Amino acid sequence: MWFRSALVAAALPLLSLAAPVSKDDSSSSSDAPPRIDYDAIIVGGGPSGLAALSGLARVRRNVLLVDSGEYRNAATRHMHDVPGNDGWQPAYYRWVARKSIGNYGTVTMTNGTITEIQPERNNTYFTVTGNYTGGHEITYTARKVILGTGITDLIPGTPGLKENFGKGIYWCPWCDGHEHADQALGIVGPVSAVPGTLREVATLNTDVVAFTNGTAANQTMLDATEKSFPQWRDYLKAKNVPIEDRVMTRIERLRDGADPSADPSLPTYPEHDLFRVHFDSGEPVLRNAFIINVPTDQASTLPVSIGAKLDGAKIAVNGSQGYVTSVPGVYAIGDANNAGATNIPFSLFSGKRTAVYLHVQLEREDVAKLLANLNGTSSSGGALERRLSSRSVHEEARAVWDEMNGKPGDVLYAGEFDQ
Repeated sequence: MWFRSALVAAALPLLSLAAPVSKDDSSSSSDAPPRIDYDAIIVGGGPSGLAALSGLARVRRNVLLVDSGEYRNAATRHMHDVPGNDGWQPAYYRWVARKSIGNYGTVTMTNGTITEIQPERNNTYFTVTGNYTGGHEITYTARKVILGTGITDLIPGTPGLKENFGKGIYWCPWCDGHEHADQALGIVGPVSAVPGTLREVATLNTDVVAFTNGTAANQTMLDATEKSFPQWRDYLKAKNVPIEDRVMTRIERLRDGADPSADPSLPTYPEHDLFRVHFDSGEPVLRNAFIINVPTDQASTLPVSIGAKLDGAKIAVNGSQGYVTSVPGVYAIGDANNAGATNIPFSLFSGKRTAVYLHVQLEREDVAKLLANLNGTSSSGGALERRLSSRSVHEEARAVWDEMNGKPGDVLYAGEFDQ
């Protein structure tokens, strides 16, 4: 099976990296220009990080991507709703992407876990420290940092829920629902989340039970549900969706829905899992699949440690400035930011958008330094500045966006320029 090639290359090779920076190197003068190893360091090797790396590789930026090997969708059997890659195993998708991007000579990918990001000289560059293959702690410098560090699902401790997550138990109907269409489905979550979830799966499943785990007896929860959807009870009744409010004590897998005989080149095929739900009292219930509603949190402590502002559990970003965080020079992409989406197509878009903006921003800074050096040293400096500034920053950014953006229908097409 061609998906197995992903297993052969499960780990990134430690490629030739720039010489590390010593944190206690006191031989350099504080006034001397810092040695910068990379234009940018990308933290995270999921779809958003890979998209950012690809975008920067295309304009020959010198970039390091550091991948910890931890992914939100690691447990799922296949990824879906990614045109051209529908039904691929996530590990295979990443392997193909890395192999392709690795053909560009200015980028480097390596395994490791970044442990510290330190702004230097008023955020003009950053020292980035991490633990790399072989247990080595190394520090590099970069002008910008991109966080593609993702989020993690806070799955309740009900036995069997976390252990089976990603294989018949999922949170996203677009990601996994089609494989369980026309099967007996359970909605797991607070009663307030049931109507919205039912809307999402209404075209996929008609045999649905809402497992509300005692929240349907909570008046505060009921009031919140009534406020958001006054006719929610009528909606559930019309759809023949009963509320099972007993407390779940265990989810027992009776059958694994993976089909080893299925054609791996197909984008989708049914997965017939089977579970038995046990409660604190009464008889168990059988279901083929569950869609769950759980909170999320940042998968990495880096955003908080560097001082980036959060919007709830997400990193607050400015979408009109390439998803920059509250820390100048640090960008957040993919699931981790608060742009309002958590899926692979958005992750690809956000990585691309940040790559374009960051590339142009670096050139803006270089132009500013060039003009500063020319002013006062050349009689033509003022004229040169006027000539260079005659093309507005807005026009410059638009030109680069149009050049890199491709055409509508391309996987990484990011829409019209809107800055």
